[in-house]
Amino acid sequence: MTSTTAPARFQLFPLQVVRTARITRHMARITLGGPSLAGFVNGGLDQRVKLLLPLPGQSEPLLPEGEDEFGWYQHWRTMDPAVRPVLRTYTVRAQRHDPDEVDIDIAVNGDHGPGSRWAETAVPGDRVIVCGPAVEEAGGVEFHLPDGADWVLLAGDESTLPAVAAILDELPAGLPVRVFAEVEGPTEHDYLPADRPGTTITWLHRGTPGTPALPAAVRAAELPAGTPYAWIAGEAAAVRELRRHLVGERGYHRRAVCFMGYWRLGRTEDQRADEPVETEAD
Repeated sequence: MTSTTAPARFQLFPLQVVRTARITRHMARITLGGPSLAGFVNGGLDQRVKLLLPLPGQSEPLLPEGEDEFGWYQHWRTMDPAVRPVLRTYTVRAQRHDPDEVDIDIAVNGDHGPGSRWAETAVPGDRVIVCGPAVEEAGGVEFHLPDGADWVLLAGDESTLPAVAAILDELPAGLPVRVFAEVEGPTEHDYLPADRPGTTITWLHRGTPGTPALPAAVRAAELPAGTPYAWIAGEAAAVRELRRHLVGERGYHRRAVCFMGYWRLGRTEDQRADEPVETEAD
């Protein structure tokens, strides 16, 4: 009898930078390519991947080892921080073939974190590793528009804009959408399409006197009637507050609110090496 093994849902893809571009003042587009991308399967919408980035002085990130699709992560956790690759999570903005390429848009908002610094200084030929989907519906896509939704709410900060843009690309034409985006200033407005029929975008400028924070802005807004579907992401505390408002105060069904903490104030993914081991891709 011949045993069969299901293909790994996720794989490590060694890639290199093909080109870079500044999309807005605070958003850099890094285009990655390489032969291994032939096995990369983008799920679209808010598809997330892990980027393993080299440390300063390294020509490429040290490849973690592992016997299964997440064994590399457990090995990464035990690596010496002096050589352990920087780990960050980003959204796939686009994938193309002939040649195989993926675009990763990264917010470079002046916080000088390692992911932002890498994106600002990356040049063609720089090497990275991507942990991403290798089969259809592998995971990492959280946006699932239910049947019967009358309109969609999208809310987040700069870190979520690539996912918001990708979601807008794939939503049914004419479906009403309300977007709330908290950014540094008006230089970021060009990132999202302003001409999609049925879409209303509310831009919130962080630090501008009189501008409410994201949860307060949504709380004060007059939102459409009908059956909603909400996708909210960004800083974890703001996401929790916004979800409580939508479910507890507006009465949205819990299953109609998709929520993700993309980042946590004062904490990086590298610091999660000291937390309990993950059992699934997050």
